[in-house]
Amino acid sequence: MTDPKPPTLWQMLHSVLAAAFGVQSNKNRERDFTHGKPVHFIALGIAFTVVFALLLFGVVQLVLHLALP
Repeated sequence: MTDPKPPTLWQMLHSVLAAAFGVQSNKNRERDFTHGKPVHFIALGIAFTVVFALLLFGVVQLVLHLALP
């Protein structure tokens, strides 16, 4: 608990991405739970999920467009 200020946007984004891949470090997890606001992580998680789903949809559409005559 050496860092009393809340996590920055980049730190929260890093935490959301690490959580998506399941590789969050214990130090960052403790920082997030002690100094972060849940609503910020929820909003970033939803935004990441939407962007990820749209990216997958776009890739599938591109592959189908290129594969079908």
